[in-house]
Amino acid sequence: MKQLINNVLKGIKSVKGNSLAEFATTTALMATLAATAAPKLSEMSEGAKGEKSRNEIDKIVKQAGQFYQDTADLEGRGRFPNQEKFNTPIGGHAAYNNGAGTVAGEYDLGTDQQNSQDHTDAIILDLRPDAVTQEERTAGWDRFDEPHANQWQMVFEGDLPDGVLNVLEATNNNVSGEGADGIVNEFAGLFGDEVLESKFQDGLYVYTVVAGGGTGNDVYPPTIYVADIESAVDFHNLMMP
Repeated sequence: MKQLINNVLKGIKSVKGNSLAEFATTTALMATLAATAAPKLSEMSEGAKGEKSRNEIDKIVKQAGQFYQDTADLEGRGRFPNQEKFNTPIGGHAAYNNGAGTVAGEYDLGTDQQNSQDHTDAIILDLRPDAVTQEERTAGWDRFDEPHANQWQMVFEGDLPDGVLNVLEATNNNVSGEGADGIVNEFAGLFGDEVLESKFQDGLYVYTVVAGGGTGNDVYPPTIYVADIESAVDFHNLMMP
């Protein structure tokens, strides 16, 4: 019996394990590693969302370009989804409308060009395509709830995040925002009624079209701009046929 007790005591003494101090040290190291890795993981997640947003915007622009070519064949002159004609804007301001008509004999190409330029200038204020410094970027529409110069329109129907200004409903393509309820959103049909949704919590795809203008040999096409309101400065694209 005495020998058995001695053997048990020897076995207990020979068991190896971590001391409390070693366990505390390991825990502290793990916490440090987790704290260091968390920002990197967050950056990776945001980067993936940004890449997805850019891809979706490219899809929208590509479909809009195909629509333009199709309507050029069917209607004699191309237009973008929800445009009444190639020379009517979407978003912006009613004054940018080159299709409003003029008194006979008073048509002026320069007026069309100025309207298109004024609309483009408002868009540039929002997108800041030439921004280099952080200060230049933040001067544009780099947060969904900030004021912005141009009036944009939703690509797909949906709920706007609280605080968004100057964005029209998806089915309302009247540049003044009056009396256009019930108009079919031509973007929806291009995606088989599938809605492309931004991966950002406050993201939403919006677009605007600068009217084309001119007539005969002086005609020029419209231009479409698409952006994600999470940060229109960072996520946007355009197409001029």
